[in-house]
Amino acid sequence: MKLRYNYRLDPTPGQRMALAKVFGCARVVFNDGLRVRHEDHAAGLPYIKDTDLQKQVVTAAKQAPERAWLGEVSSVVLVQALADLHTAYRNFFNSVTGKRKGPKVAPPRFRLRKDNRQAIRLTRNGFRIRADGRLNLAKVGDVKVRWSRRLPSDPSSVTVVKDAAGRYFASFVVQTDPPEVLPETTGEVGIDLGLTHFAVLSDGRKITAPTFLRRAERKLKKAQQALSRKAKGSSNRRKAVARVARLHVRVAGARRDHHHKLSTALVQENQLIAVEDLAVNGLARTRLAKSVHDAGWAQFTAILEYKAARYGRAFVRVGRWLPSSQTCSVCMAVDGPKPLSVRTWTCKGCQTTHDRDINAARIVLAAGRADKQNACGG
Repeated sequence: MKLRYNYRLDPTPGQRMALAKVFGCARVVFNDGLRVRHEDHAAGLPYIKDTDLQKQVVTAAKQAPERAWLGEVSSVVLVQALADLHTAYRNFFNSVTGKRKGPKVAPPRFRLRKDNRQAIRLTRNGFRIRADGRLNLAKVGDVKVRWSRRLPSDPSSVTVVKDAAGRYFASFVVQTDPPEVLPETTGEVGIDLGLTHFAVLSDGRKITAPTFLRRAERKLKKAQQALSRKAKGSSNRRKAVARVARLHVRVAGARRDHHHKLSTALVQENQLIAVEDLAVNGLARTRLAKSVHDAGWAQFTAILEYKAARYGRAFVRVGRWLPSSQTCSVCMAVDGPKPLSVRTWTCKGCQTTHDRDINAARIVLAAGRADKQNACGG
């Protein structure tokens, strides 16, 4: 399977200027390609081939005086910018025709110079990892990398990202086949996700919700108030924007760290992991939206899923319509709906008293066992 490994970069001031030029050139080529597609569509012309578009907005554009500066950066970056445009259109067309499942994909939009996030992508012929650990980027130079861990294999591509907080990252795509299968264990767990407790496990454990955003609200409020008082376009406003972005980055990093540590522990302990497939988009439109986004359920389940696949564990998403809060985990009798204020209830069939969340986690585990594939794939 393919995975991404992210590392922090420490470019010099000169390399930052070179990267800014590369970001700008990639953005211009992407926008030029998108503009040509729009103009051809408005004129009723057929969809131009990808190779012809590349000749028009990259090869021919370099010969024009108004685009001669495109030759100052690596052509790999420009070609990959067009490849990103092709991918965006392909995803849009597949979504419209129904070939792509999931939420509808919007058509590609023009990239803005003032976007908080800038990124470029390079394939194998556009970068190299030096013997001293520096990352050599074509026409940029050798950039210092903070290697927090070793790459499992040679990367096939790298994406250089500048985030809203002004930090630089290198994101490598590596192939990790064969999967790193962990020794089999008898543990199985069902997970009921919530807001009071981030996760309630079928073995009775309750993971307290960290509420990272709620805890940082006071500092964020002050920083955002300071930002609102700065004049638009001023240097102080740019500094205030970066200050707010750094606070949000800190919150997101703490949340991601919590998700990784919890998911790793669950994958190491259990052979089967079952979790309810929650409608996060729907819950994010209610009065609980801030708490739902703060919990980050979608990110946590995505991390759980890829780690389970990587280490040879079974991961099951149970349907969201499962009546986990209405079903007794002892006799499987359906007791009927209950308001959220009811935290414990007694089954009318077997007279067992249940903790609402623990019982729901056990029902999720039972449904996960039923959905798990057997050795024959059935």
